[in-house]
This record gives sequence, structure tokens and C-alpha cells, in this order.
Amino acid sequence: MKRKKTNVQAIQMRLALLLFTIITSCVMAKAQSEITLTVNGSSKKITLADTKAARELKTRLESSPVAVSMSDYGGFEKVGSLPWSLPAENRQITTTAGDVMLYQGNNIVIFYGSNSWSYTPLGKIEGATASEIRGFLSGGTIEATLSVSGNSGLSEAMPDGHTAATVYTLQGARVELNGRSLSQLPKGIYLVDGKKQIIK
Repeated sequence: MKRKKTNVQAIQMRLALLLFTIITSCVMAKAQSEITLTVNGSSKKITLADTKAARELKTRLESSPVAVSMSDYGGFEKVGSLPWSLPAENRQITTTAGDVMLYQGNNIVIFYGSNSWSYTPLGKIEGATASEIRGFLSGGTIEATLSVSGNSGLSEAMPDGHTAATVYTLQGARVELNGRSLSQLPKGIYLVDGKKQIIK
């Protein structure tokens, strides 16, 4: 009887370990299939679609975040140009609030309403209602930052003499410092070590 009880406990331990492994794998897979969208200091997660375009977008963002200037179109979406093209696999789609699509290869479209057109899916904003997404994207023209880590907060001035490993323009072009400090760059907004920085 004692031996039978021990066998049951061993089976229960194995099942618990298997369940833990499955849950951990699911959590890690979800984290690997997400990017972060930041607008006016607020961030939301985008769960990526299973498309070549979405995978290439994530790969590019792993090198550096990208800022996109986005404007309203049609009263149901924000549209902005990416600094590069992604592989299009267009199909007729009726969108809902939170859908993130690729249009004409280099335009990212984020929906706060619905439309039916030919797009390539990039992903979807998760955990937000249509009203919350509309509020998140409110304003005529917005600066949206796409990143993998989500560390894309806007910082004011950088200390004089500070140097950074990587500096990019908002269009995604790398800026070589060549011994200069950040304060010696032309005034503007840059992506410095993955974070938006204002150089005054």
C-alpha cells in the first residue's frame, strides 16, 4: 500500500513539473511575439501576427526602436510611414479596433475603428477596449514609437559630455558620434541607446 502511494505521489510530481514547463513555455513564447507601442509616454503591447512582415518588423526593432509620425485617416485609423519596407502578403480584411496592419509595404496602420481593405496583418493591441484605443491614439498627428523592450520613454536634456553606444534619427538612420558628445549634435529628437532623447 505504501509503495502504491509513493507511485501516485511520483506521478503527481511529474504532472506538476510538466504543467509548470508548459506554462513557462507559453509565457516565454508570448513575450517573444510581442512588441511595444508608446504614444505620449503611455505604452501598449502589440501581439504580433504570424506573417513574414511581423517577424521582420520585430527583427528590425531588436536593432533599434523606430519612431513613426502618424496621422488620422478616414476617421477610423492612424497611418504613418516606416523607414523601410516589409514583405507584403495582402489579403482582404475587415479590421476592428486595435488591429495593426501593413499597407503598401511601408505604411503602418493602427485602427481605432473598422475598415475593409487589402492589408498584411502585423498584430493587434491587446487588453484594451475600442474606446481606450481611440483615447490612446487621440490627437491629430502623433509620434508613435515601436520597440521590443518598451524602454522608449522620452527624456529631456542629456548631461553634457555624455556619450552613447548607439544613436539613431527618428527615420532610423544611424548617427556616428565620432568623439562628439550628444549635446554637440544638431537640435532634435533622437533614439539614444533605445530611448527617445531631446537634444536642445
